[in-house]
Amino acid sequence: MAKKKKAGRVSAGLILYRTGPVGLEVLIAHMGGPLWARKERGWSIPKGEIDPGEEPLEAARREFMEEVGIEPPAGSPIHLGDITQKSGKRVLAWAIEGDLDPTEQRSMTFEIEWPPKSGEMIEIPEVDRVEWVAPSTARNLVIEGQIPLFDRLEKLVAPD
Repeated sequence: MAKKKKAGRVSAGLILYRTGPVGLEVLIAHMGGPLWARKERGWSIPKGEIDPGEEPLEAARREFMEEVGIEPPAGSPIHLGDITQKSGKRVLAWAIEGDLDPTEQRSMTFEIEWPPKSGEMIEIPEVDRVEWVAPSTARNLVIEGQIPLFDRLEKLVAPD
């Protein structure tokens, strides 16, 4: 996210996946706002912080809804374990099989001061777009700490 979060926090995320004529595809989200606009690795799985007392999988589902604007499918979640990003943030992740139209994505928004220390506030979406991509493409776009999640997903769902 464009908001700076404190290290040591725990987030939960959800990877939606589907298998089509070209093979396995995953839904990744491009982080919104000017900070991420031109960064090559400005993509992520839909994720966010777990609220106190909230179950991690429910947090992952809530965050998916907030960032994608579409209810994630009920499906059978596959636990992908956790990763730690460079920021120190730990992310617990699940995958669920399903499909959606990326053009229907509508993220929640928030305000930030931009440019920094300018006193000017702008409203930006948490996620500005989502796309279906092959896991190999996702590995080149998402922030580096999330790459192992796509490796784990492929091992669990790819046909032998």
